[in-house]
Amino acid sequence: MAKALVIVESPAKAKTINKYLGKQYIVKASLGHIKDLPKKDLAVDVENGFEPRYEVIEGKKKLIQELKQSAKNVEAIYLAADPDREGEAICFHLQEELNGKHSDRHVYRVMFNEITSKAIKLAFEKPTVVNVHLVEAQQARRVLDRLVGYKISPLLWDKVRRGLSAGRVQTVALRLVVEREREIRAFQKREYWTIDADLAAKKPPVLSARLIRRNDETAEIPNQAASDALLAQLEGADYVVKSVVTREKRRNPVAPFITSTLQQESARKLRFSVKRTMMLAQRLYEGVELGKEGSVGLITYMRTDSTRVSEDALQEVRR
Repeated sequence: MAKALVIVESPAKAKTINKYLGKQYIVKASLGHIKDLPKKDLAVDVENGFEPRYEVIEGKKKLIQELKQSAKNVEAIYLAADPDREGEAICFHLQEELNGKHSDRHVYRVMFNEITSKAIKLAFEKPTVVNVHLVEAQQARRVLDRLVGYKISPLLWDKVRRGLSAGRVQTVALRLVVEREREIRAFQKREYWTIDADLAAKKPPVLSARLIRRNDETAEIPNQAASDALLAQLEGADYVVKSVVTREKRRNPVAPFITSTLQQESARKLRFSVKRTMMLAQRLYEGVELGKEGSVGLITYMRTDSTRVSEDALQEVRR
């Protein structure tokens, strides 16, 4: 009989992790969040500390019953959602539903940034508990989304186009775009000229130069008349190379991807949308079938602002 129930977010991840943990563990998937703010009203008590009112998501009740059934005869429950605020909130709600407020059964939180045998086993050797601070951070984000989106989205549907959404990110980003556009429109155009010279040296190649300073002052050329006057002064002059500076430059390799740089490079080099990039990254993280090795996670967790690479990974790469 299995001694523990492990709950992850996706079925693909469950399959890979179950292979590493063995038959003593039942590994199930929550398929993302199991609770959220109901869609039918604001569900945030603005008058009393912005307290949110979460409900079981429609369509998840049967899944919760199945998870409760699986949890009946186990000694412990391990909550292994993604290592971020959303994952922490999922674990918190799973703990509420599966263990209740007065159960003596152990409920642990396990986190890993890569789905490899070593990382999974190490996480289960040192389980922790749900981090309430991260849960509250997720709730704050969700409440802000609801307060902004629930009020503004219907206005967008009425004034712009149905189906548009507003949230704490889009709304602020839109303001930044509008402010920059106003700066662009308010910009006063000013004419300026540059003077370039191709200089024939005693030995090739031809040297290209640009007039930058004149009498130790920055050379500003506001119009053609000023340009013509300078050209007349420079006509027939001899030019001397005052100094040649040779420097060594050290260029380090770029840092490992974070979420934003992954998306930027994917768009620049492969023309992939953000959605496609993250979908493919999710599959690489959860595990890809590699013949005899079976399903193996090929990248670390892709929703991160950290460029840190584990010492184990560094040593393996160097070998």
